[in-house]
Amino acid sequence: VDTDLFQPAVTAHSGPFTIGYAGRLVEQKGLMVLMQALPLLDGEWRCEVCGSGPLLPKLEEYVQKHNLISQVQFIQHIPSEQMPDFYHGLDVLVLPSLSTPYWKEQFGRVLVEAMACGIPVIGSNSGEIPNVIGDGGLIAPEGEIEALAEQIERLQDSSGLRKQLGQNGRTRVLVHYTQERIALDTLQVYTWLASGSNQCPDWSYEAKGGDG
Repeated sequence: VDTDLFQPAVTAHSGPFTIGYAGRLVEQKGLMVLMQALPLLDGEWRCEVCGSGPLLPKLEEYVQKHNLISQVQFIQHIPSEQMPDFYHGLDVLVLPSLSTPYWKEQFGRVLVEAMACGIPVIGSNSGEIPNVIGDGGLIAPEGEIEALAEQIERLQDSSGLRKQLGQNGRTRVLVHYTQERIALDTLQVYTWLASGSNQCPDWSYEAKGGDG
């Protein structure tokens, strides 16, 4: 991720507690889990869903049926260079992905983009999400609506926790997910291949001083 483009906002977000999602609107991203968790929240909140896909009509139908139209906004397209502004308007980004027999979340780029912007994240335990988030956010078991609502409420109720996780996430991105870091890691792989060595080096995050 470009950490010069994706960086914390100069001024803090104001207004109601804002939950965000960015990505494809498809079943495996767990959006219906998020939608069903929203009515369980107390207090004032809003939700912004950025993306397009075949699930949009079902999501809109659910929002209308449960009288959430004034609190849930669908944004079908934002240019990539304007995504930092989207993240800056959030208090938390949620990626509640659901594993299928043929798919698990392999990375979750939006998590790293939000973390680079100092925004705490909540992800499910699908695939690599917990490893990507590390100490930059919270995890909820995939598909568990009440557990997701509880994690959202933890952040809704604590500005201190939001701030701490936001700082942790930014630091984690700077250590592991910058363009420079990935370039150096890739170079290390090619250098090892060119050496002809039969012994595979330790490229774990622990070896670089991270938390895995």
